[in-house]
Amino acid sequence: MNTIITPGLVSLDKLTAGNKREVIDALAELVGSAGRSAAAAELAADVWAREETSETGMPGGIAIPHCRTGAVTEATLAFARLAQPVDFGSTDGPADLVFMIAAPDGADQAHLKILSALATSLINDEFLADLRSAETEQRVVDLVAEAVQPAPVTANAGSRGSGAPAGDGEGTSQTATTVGRLVAVTACPTGIAHTYMAADSLKKAAKEAGVEIQVETQGSSGATPLGAETIAAADAVIFATDVDVRDRHRFAGKPVITSRVKRGIDEPDKMIAEALAAAKDPDATVVASGGSGDSDGSTAASGEREGFGRATQRVLMTGVSYMIPFVAAGGLLIALGFLLGGYNITEVAEDVALGNSLWNLPTPDQLPEEFLGFGALGGYLGAVFFTIGGAAMGFLVPALAGYIAFGMADRPGIAPGFTAGAIALTMDAGFIGGIVGGVLAGAVALWFRRLSVPRWLAGLMPVVIIPLVASLVAGGLMLLVLGGPIAALTSGLENWLSGMTGSAAIVLGIVLGLMMCFDLGGPVNKVAYSFAVAGLSAAVAEGNTGPLMIMATVMAAGMVPPLGMAFATFIDARLFSAAERENGKTAVLLGAAFISEGAIPFAAADPLRVLPASMVGGAVTGAMTMAFGVTSYAPHGGIFVPFAIESFWLFLLSVMVGAVVTALTVIALKRWVRKSVTSAA
Repeated sequence: MNTIITPGLVSLDKLTAGNKREVIDALAELVGSAGRSAAAAELAADVWAREETSETGMPGGIAIPHCRTGAVTEATLAFARLAQPVDFGSTDGPADLVFMIAAPDGADQAHLKILSALATSLINDEFLADLRSAETEQRVVDLVAEAVQPAPVTANAGSRGSGAPAGDGEGTSQTATTVGRLVAVTACPTGIAHTYMAADSLKKAAKEAGVEIQVETQGSSGATPLGAETIAAADAVIFATDVDVRDRHRFAGKPVITSRVKRGIDEPDKMIAEALAAAKDPDATVVASGGSGDSDGSTAASGEREGFGRATQRVLMTGVSYMIPFVAAGGLLIALGFLLGGYNITEVAEDVALGNSLWNLPTPDQLPEEFLGFGALGGYLGAVFFTIGGAAMGFLVPALAGYIAFGMADRPGIAPGFTAGAIALTMDAGFIGGIVGGVLAGAVALWFRRLSVPRWLAGLMPVVIIPLVASLVAGGLMLLVLGGPIAALTSGLENWLSGMTGSAAIVLGIVLGLMMCFDLGGPVNKVAYSFAVAGLSAAVAEGNTGPLMIMATVMAAGMVPPLGMAFATFIDARLFSAAERENGKTAVLLGAAFISEGAIPFAAADPLRVLPASMVGGAVTGAMTMAFGVTSYAPHGGIFVPFAIESFWLFLLSVMVGAVVTALTVIALKRWVRKSVTSAA
């Protein structure tokens, strides 16, 4: 435990800050100074991203900004007792005690349990009073050690000194002269602090109200799911979560109260009262049988109604995020196939892969004449890689449709979505058909999931009835009505793109370059990337160069932001912090591999200068790659797939010019727009 926090990670009455972002930045620098992070700016950015998701101020004048991050290699706590309290969004005023919790990606369960135990201690008044009166940094370290020291669970488990995180499954019952039985689930995006604090607060409020409650914490240190008998015996359920509840279908039919996890900490007594009232109300909202939403199907996991734009973005990004692994794996396998078997391997790949083996290699007359000289073994492996890659790419449209439907209707939407997507693929309706098919399947599945059905039928709905009917309706509409027109639209769009030459192609390159650099891996970036990969497999099979040019343009532009930021730190290091200069070294490799997110630490610290500079460089690169007619057969890999990029040196020149433009632009903005941008930020 003594490695979690040290005196060097404690600041007593020395830190002065005007807002919570400054507090987070200062604590991140403290972590860096203590040797716990070589990327303090990245750490601060990750903590701030979590803070923007849900404010971390708590009743009692405390705040617990936290995150999971690759910027630390071991679980770390940094503590500040502020000279001037700062508003972290608590309902009862600003915070003077701030704990910043950083858990590394892949942290072991022992460390996560310690962090969780600390979080539960933060609702203990005696612990907070001791922190406010501590005279030395070592005293704070000792208090933390005492709070998280593992101890046997007693009747007072959950109070200061309890080492077990609050609320794991069956061991969380609070029984008094009960007036009702409740179950609850608490979860936050990080699963370190709010999850367990909400569980403890709900248990405490339930005990005071004479209510029996059992809480399932879906946090980073693991969870013991509530038993089926426990759920069946409950009068109502509370979901205090900022993320989707795992296996939500277990609670189907139960009256439900939903909120953000922070309300479980701030207003646990009100949530208990609302749950008891819902249990007696025949018209109360209940957990839907389909699994992911409440009964009206339009409420987010937090309990707040989602706007149309936000819901649309969420479901489309769900589809794209699940589709991308198919694209990356399939595209790179196809590129390896070209490396070993030559670009004409497409003509014979299936026959060679299925008709030969390692013990029966193809003869020269079975292979393309222009294969790259790796012999019969190389030609055979090239055919195998190309065939496997083509199979993986064949799932692109079905996966997109399937997981769009999943984003709308949870698991009952997957089978209908994949079915509609497969039909769209069969009818050559492409990327657009996949989106339409996925939305249709998700909408039908969601409508059926909202239906109120007898309890004996509820178990069949998500596994039989909804997939059957939604597949029939969505697939039938695609096959009989929508598939043909969408296929014609897709074909026309592909022909138009293939025919773009001269200034029209350059304009398209500029637009794609701007999109790739607008949000560094966010929704706009993903739209441009998805647009590029959508036609890649068809282009490979048909020899269509238009989509290949678009793929090269998108990949080149996506490499510009991290490379540009790296070059800027090399050219004028004085404009960047020590952490940013270290990030610049890493950004070289990330940019070279086409990982746009390598520029995020810079953008998080200075978005009003970094993002415009990146977009300028990306637009230049996009225009150049289109003007040069560069093509790429690979959807990913950057400079590490030169064999899949025709005119590779022109591709590299375009990337380097754009990166230099970005570097010079951001340097100019930092030198001459410093004051106005800082004030705006």
